[in-house]
Amino acid sequence: MTADQRLAPSSRTDPFGGPSAGSPVTSSAAGSPVTSSAGSSAGAPSARRSAYGPETWKEVAFLLSDLPAVLVGFVYAVTTVLVGVALSVTVIGLPLLAAGLAGARGFGRFERARARLLLGVDVAEPSRLPHADGTLPWLWAQLTDPVAWRTQLYGLVRLPWGLFAFTLTLVSLVALWPVLPFITRVLAAADRGMVRALLSPSDELERRIAELESDRGVVVDTAAADLRRIERDLHDGAQARLVALAMGLGLAKEKLHEDPEAAAAMVAEAHGEVKLALQELRDLARGIHPAVLTDRGLGAALSSLAGRCTVPVAVAVDLDERPVEAIEGIAYFTVSELLQNVSKHARARTASVEVWRAGDRLMLQVGDDGTGGARLDGAGTGLAGLAERIGAVDGVLVVDSPAGGPTTITAELPWRARRS
Repeated sequence: MTADQRLAPSSRTDPFGGPSAGSPVTSSAAGSPVTSSAGSSAGAPSARRSAYGPETWKEVAFLLSDLPAVLVGFVYAVTTVLVGVALSVTVIGLPLLAAGLAGARGFGRFERARARLLLGVDVAEPSRLPHADGTLPWLWAQLTDPVAWRTQLYGLVRLPWGLFAFTLTLVSLVALWPVLPFITRVLAAADRGMVRALLSPSDELERRIAELESDRGVVVDTAAADLRRIERDLHDGAQARLVALAMGLGLAKEKLHEDPEAAAAMVAEAHGEVKLALQELRDLARGIHPAVLTDRGLGAALSSLAGRCTVPVAVAVDLDERPVEAIEGIAYFTVSELLQNVSKHARARTASVEVWRAGDRLMLQVGDDGTGGARLDGAGTGLAGLAERIGAVDGVLVVDSPAGGPTTITAELPWRARRS
């Protein structure tokens, strides 16, 4: 059965509004470039601009400054690449090449600033390379940096063009004054194209880096919050009961010979405290990682969750194999939190949980016949935090909850099978 069939309206609603459930759902993420008709021409000369207006003189300044810029860029690129490659048979060759590539990023930053100031080309700065611990990881990061290699290529190919543009602009200033604006416009347009082609960051790569940096922060924050929750539950729950138990047993010990009946009552009360403390410890352990999930997998674990929900829950798990422990745990706690929302907020009579695999994605769908109105930005439901935690592992959470119901919440997680 295909992913589209799995999410057909008769069985599973398609909350993604068109894409098949088995395909990752993409959207314009924050930080990703968005192209529009207005933005695509940003920095381009206006068709109605004055022939000898400020834009023309800025372009003249850029073209005349091309000569020193391209000479520096060409000499730097040739020197660093040739020396690094020639000495690569020695221990200093690759470090020199890596250092030259690291410096090329600085030259690219200067050229982008020059184009931004004089040509109006708004080229985003590339993301920094991730921090590398150790010499070898640093070398590898520098040698495989596509931004630095494109900047070196920019320095190499710009020399003949820069000389030509400088010469033609200078001649136009002296002898071809009437056609100067048209010549500078054509030459500046070519420069804008080179800057955009070779000095712009890779859109997809930059978007992915920004996502990973954001996801890393979410994971760290979530782990810290979980640790604080466990510490609070231990301190306020089981630890407090165990302290009370120790005090009760101490009093019972003192009364054992003086008043055996009172001591027996205290021991009975302490026995009840022990049971409560054990139950709280079991609940805490279940909140960290339930034993039934480890032993029997998602099917049994979700059935156990459904049994504790305040409304009847139909559970359907269709998996031929188990995903890796991390994804399985995220799937379990996602369903757990969604069922808690059903119990607390939905005012539903029935609910359902469906789990299946669609290609390289693990699909979870929790539905109820309640009053609806759930939103990712809604207060008190925790859906926004849940969406962040799912997004931290390249997952997607989609909420379809019109006012009056029903509610269908679909989570899509990456599938990774367990190693045998």
